[in-house]
Amino acid sequence: MSEYRIERVGRLIQEKIGFLIVEGKVKDPRVDPFLSITHVTVSRDFAYADVYVSSYKSAGLAMGVEGLQSAAGFIQSQLAKMMRIRQTPRLRFHEDQGIREGFELVQKIEGLVRD
Repeated sequence: MSEYRIERVGRLIQEKIGFLIVEGKVKDPRVDPFLSITHVTVSRDFAYADVYVSSYKSAGLAMGVEGLQSAAGFIQSQLAKMMRIRQTPRLRFHEDQGIREGFELVQKIEGLVRD
């Protein structure tokens, strides 16, 4: 499979899941609209997609990932309707601390500049 096609499908999945979260289509109360899909890694055979989720709020990230994982079947069915690919990958959600760590780093730098 072409690496370009795998990356393109990953970006499309990232965009579509982000749309579902922002629009409030995922009804699980643990899924916060401030969750962000940072990147998606699709397996070479399109069987699985590892979806990395981040948030600048540290408290709700673990619960948000659990909510997304419990709604994975619904999200996968919505992706199948929106995308035109033969096989929709099975979704696995993971925590990504990148946005929160970057946010904290900026706050520390601003604190040092003020002093």
